[in-house]
Amino acid sequence: MSFSYHAGLYPYPSRREVVYGRKGMVCTSQHLAAQAGLDVLKQGGNAVDAALATAICLTVLEPTSNGIGSDLFALIWTGGRLYGINGSGPSPALLTRDRVTAAGYDAMPLRGWLPVMVPGAPAAWAAIHDRFGRLPFERLFAAAITYAEEGYAVMPTLAAMLAAEWDAFSDFRAQPAFAGLFSVFYPTEKPAQPGDLLKLPALGRTLRSLAASRCRSLYDGPIGAAVAAFSLQTGGLLRQSDLAAYQPQWVDPICTNYRGYDIWEMPPNGQGLVVLMALNIASRMTFAQRDTVDTLHRQIEAMKLAFTDGKTHIADPNCMKTNTADLLADAYAEKRYREIGAAALLPQPVDADNGGTVYLCTADEDGTMVSLIQSNFAGFGSGIVVPGYGISLNDRGNNFSLDTASDNCVGPSKRSYHTIIPGFVTKNGDAVGAFGVMGAFMQPQGQFQVLMNTIDFHLNPQAALDAPRWQWLGGKKIEVERGIPQALIDGLTARGHEVSVNDDPLPYGRGQIIWRNEDGVLTGATEPRADGVVAAW
Repeated sequence: MSFSYHAGLYPYPSRREVVYGRKGMVCTSQHLAAQAGLDVLKQGGNAVDAALATAICLTVLEPTSNGIGSDLFALIWTGGRLYGINGSGPSPALLTRDRVTAAGYDAMPLRGWLPVMVPGAPAAWAAIHDRFGRLPFERLFAAAITYAEEGYAVMPTLAAMLAAEWDAFSDFRAQPAFAGLFSVFYPTEKPAQPGDLLKLPALGRTLRSLAASRCRSLYDGPIGAAVAAFSLQTGGLLRQSDLAAYQPQWVDPICTNYRGYDIWEMPPNGQGLVVLMALNIASRMTFAQRDTVDTLHRQIEAMKLAFTDGKTHIADPNCMKTNTADLLADAYAEKRYREIGAAALLPQPVDADNGGTVYLCTADEDGTMVSLIQSNFAGFGSGIVVPGYGISLNDRGNNFSLDTASDNCVGPSKRSYHTIIPGFVTKNGDAVGAFGVMGAFMQPQGQFQVLMNTIDFHLNPQAALDAPRWQWLGGKKIEVERGIPQALIDGLTARGHEVSVNDDPLPYGRGQIIWRNEDGVLTGATEPRADGVVAAW
């Protein structure tokens, strides 16, 4: 069951065309990674193998957004059922609120060892393959290892990110904990330019070890020992006992029905709940047209209210006092809906962050589909890169609160509020497809807008991604892309929104979509704000 489109009548001319396929499809933000996934499909692999090969490649091809030290969430549709895996790691057992405040912080830092959490992505790769993979595990690493060891030409988006990260970490260059970042990812002692050849031999060696050990070398093997030794040497709290104890978790996805479609997300500690809450509020509204002040105003208000409650309640599920079902209940949605009026509200603000994340989706001819996302969080994450191994460690702990009353207060062996959220759509028990939008706190906002573009306004998947976006920055502050007409900006301002225009496309997220119709035909779209491609067979 697919979506209905108003063929040829899109208000936003696509910068790219939709792509169709039948035997398989891979969509992601980097064309070489997408082709690696497609090659795996052609070698007899399934959509799961393709997703893993693509994800592993992205640690090499877009290292400013994800890496061996990343976390991972995935939704997998196979055999007529949707499965979820939470590959987010906990904090070190030695991390306490008192340690953070004793170090002089009144909020969790973004860089350095304190926000580092146990890497979850490699363990999740192995767990997913154990359950659903078809090809030998080591074969899924082949393309990534080749690109790491032989090098690859840098694409424009990666070049821009490398330059931005060079600037962001310039004040850390003299600190021993950050030496690996510059020696591994800036081998010529300057950011690579578009078209430059970038080789990452240390990362290649690590990938070979992970492939041979089914990733256990990172957790209870020699790589884990090296990570722990570097942590101890440079003031970190991560120990090999933290790594060895880690296992990803298979979980039941959560969903809501929006205008006849079931929208699926990962449960907390992920923020996919925010998307579902916003859709439940929006479902009580009628939107005649996309491009009106009233439509934008009500979309923004619904998202603000959902985000406020998400930031208040989402945490490690073992620590949440509020039941997820209560936040998805009709009573909650109705209460929040009735708070929306003609003027902009001033709810509790949420910080916005562009983040460092990659998203991909895959499909095969047998009906298996994967929606997968992995992330360092902010660019290169903590900035801690283990010398000789190329492992950039995430800074996911930055999302912890230091408020002792918060469910999300920092603590030992605890998972933080998490921003990465793969999405999936079904209708009447059949798969419609996989979708996602990268970008930290932009992710639920991007998903919400893409879903409404598709379901309410009948845009095809490429037009749904192309359309100009807005993002809530907190309070009454709204940032919009240049493509939103000035008349709409003026109208929002008149309603009390504080609107600014940002010409940089990256803060608005980078999405991918694969829809499947009743005949098994795949329709793919990739974000114009990235270097992505739809690889189809």
